[in-house]
Amino acid sequence: MNYILLPAYNEEKDLPPLLERVEAAMAGQDYHVLVVNDGSQDATLSIARLWAERMPLTVLDHGVNKGLGQAMLTGLTHAAEVAGQDDLVVAMDADNTHDPALILRMAEQIRAGSDVVIASRYTPGGEEIGLAPIRKVLSRGASFLLRLFFPIRGALDYTCGFRAYTVAILRRAFARFGKEGLIEESGFTCMAELLIKLSLIGARVGEAPLVLRYDLKSGKSKMKFARTIWRYGVLIARLKKLKPDLA
Repeated sequence: MNYILLPAYNEEKDLPPLLERVEAAMAGQDYHVLVVNDGSQDATLSIARLWAERMPLTVLDHGVNKGLGQAMLTGLTHAAEVAGQDDLVVAMDADNTHDPALILRMAEQIRAGSDVVIASRYTPGGEEIGLAPIRKVLSRGASFLLRLFFPIRGALDYTCGFRAYTVAILRRAFARFGKEGLIEESGFTCMAELLIKLSLIGARVGEAPLVLRYDLKSGKSKMKFARTIWRYGVLIARLKKLKPDLA
């Protein structure tokens, strides 16, 4: 079973076309979508509930906006509780910038031995279309800086939210860090935090090339640049105190 996790905040325009793409890409596959509505103020929640009548989809509603980190934590916790040991959890952005057709390739790499597969913009074949130059500089700069402090074999893209995880590695991570401690960052830096913590428990990481289609996104970016840069600095200082598992 592939659990497809979509943290969503004010995605009424982009969620429907993304779900259509998921439905087409996963035709004939055993899958279940988890939409975490993070306190959206538009029609995201009602749209997700309507789609739950059309496809295998569960809506997890925060009620109030808690941030991407908490939305990820809600979805991963739920998946780790209901999924089978051999199932996968694939997290994607809900803004229609990620291609669900890549999920099956990522699943193949998991079966080949990876615990985590990143849909990477920086591996050969990866590309970014329609992304503002400042976003490119921030994303590439953050990944470069994080690799200096936390080199992870097989990982070039530390910040992309499109990833496949085995349920087994997630359960190991929850056992190591606790249900509240696995993701402590509330914003976009949560993706780097999660990857680094998984690497500390010995996760085997691979990448699949991603063509990021930011030109398909209808709404504006929700990233606050100054705060995000500051939080990367805080994250590095905090995670440097953690020691990798030796077992």
